[in-house]
Amino acid sequence: MIAPNPTGLAERYALALLGIADDLRGTEPGALDRIAGDLESLLDLWRQDAGFRFFVGDPRLAAIDQRHGAFAIIERAGIGTEVRNLVGVLINNRRLSHLAEVAAAFGAKLAERRGQQVAAVTTAHALNDTQRAQITARLTEAGFSGVRLRETVDTTILGGLIIRIGSRLYDNSIKSKLQRLQYAMKGAA
Repeated sequence: MIAPNPTGLAERYALALLGIADDLRGTEPGALDRIAGDLESLLDLWRQDAGFRFFVGDPRLAAIDQRHGAFAIIERAGIGTEVRNLVGVLINNRRLSHLAEVAAAFGAKLAERRGQQVAAVTTAHALNDTQRAQITARLTEAGFSGVRLRETVDTTILGGLIIRIGSRLYDNSIKSKLQRLQYAMKGAA
């Protein structure tokens, strides 16, 4: 599974959702955090459930079928009205396949607004709270401020971790170490 990269289209939808959240903040101070949480929950579902990813990306489904399926999933997940409406607009515009990109763009815009930097962390196994705190502390020591982790599990890296923050890539995975060793051995032969 490839992590979604925000595009211009995704950023437009993300900015529209941010605008809705800003409008709600007058009457509901926690609206932005609630909407961000709902969208993050939907993105987590997309990351973890291959069937949901297939459903979202299937261009053969009619809009009515997408609407029924997506709204049933959203209702079961307890996701709020604003994100539900966003999914409805994506379905109406035949852009549901861009759902993960929109969610990633929203997270990036929100982090930027809050002065946070998002670190994409790929590991072979899910991180525990202690490991998250250690990674955040090390990145803070390295000069990155307001770090927020976006985690992905990829068993093909075998162990270790890969961190991408801004334009920097830190690859300390066993897979990469084995590849470097293989190249070194080929060069020595």
